[in-house]
Amino acid sequence: MTTVSSTPQTVEYSGVDGITLVADEWNRGSGTSADRPSILMLHGGGQNRFSWKNTGQVLADEGFHVVALDSRGHGDSDRAPDADYDVETLTEDVMHVLDAIGRPVMLIGASMGGLTGILVADRAGPDKVTRLVLVDVVPRFEKNGSARIREFMFSGLHGFDSLEEAADAVAAYLPHRTKPRSPEGLKKNLRLRDGRWYWHWDPAFMTKPGDDPQLRTEKFEQAAKHLTIPVLLIRGKLSDVVSPEGVRHFLDTVPGAEFVELSDAGHTAAGDDNDAFSDVVVEFVNS
Repeated sequence: MTTVSSTPQTVEYSGVDGITLVADEWNRGSGTSADRPSILMLHGGGQNRFSWKNTGQVLADEGFHVVALDSRGHGDSDRAPDADYDVETLTEDVMHVLDAIGRPVMLIGASMGGLTGILVADRAGPDKVTRLVLVDVVPRFEKNGSARIREFMFSGLHGFDSLEEAADAVAAYLPHRTKPRSPEGLKKNLRLRDGRWYWHWDPAFMTKPGDDPQLRTEKFEQAAKHLTIPVLLIRGKLSDVVSPEGVRHFLDTVPGAEFVELSDAGHTAAGDDNDAFSDVVVEFVNS
């Protein structure tokens, strides 16, 4: 009989050069089905492992071993030496985590985590990564939507006077999402320092120059072309980051991929309509 854990444990993994990566983990060694892969969840830029809290619990209740990882520089994971947040380094961090898990995994990645997941799945091969879920991200994403994300992230670099001010900023950025009655939930994403609330990620993640975006797109597309595992692309219908054209191009690039669109969600699909999102993910990982 499968036993499941009601709450996750906070655990640590080692990334590149021993950097500490913090994760929430459900069902470690609790009798979950040995013939089913583990599930590793990778959040988007500026987010953290708590983005997956509800879906992680749903998957754990299905009997899966689940790990929701804080990427370097995000949440409780170490800030990167020399602000090294290159996607290659993020990929190698995840490769280290796969080795530590020591069994096949299914990857679920949103935005930055999805692009990292494409590279990891290609590099690790189908024996190590058996399925891939991409949450509102494709190699050819919309530059205007991406710029809006960066603008929102930059706008909070100097912190907020109160949780309410931060909540107002989030509500303006996500007008399609119902604003919570209390801003207390933002304490998972913010930290109080010297009387101001700051996002819980390294500002250098935004301010250090990156590589050529065109070369990055080509890298992701080449990796995607190599994928032979089952792939599910989930798009939020309200997204300004993934367009219908971007979806069509991705499905042409990865002909066997499945596609689902969530009508009441935008780029932050898992948080916008978590019940619908979790239902789609559960069906895919159990198929």
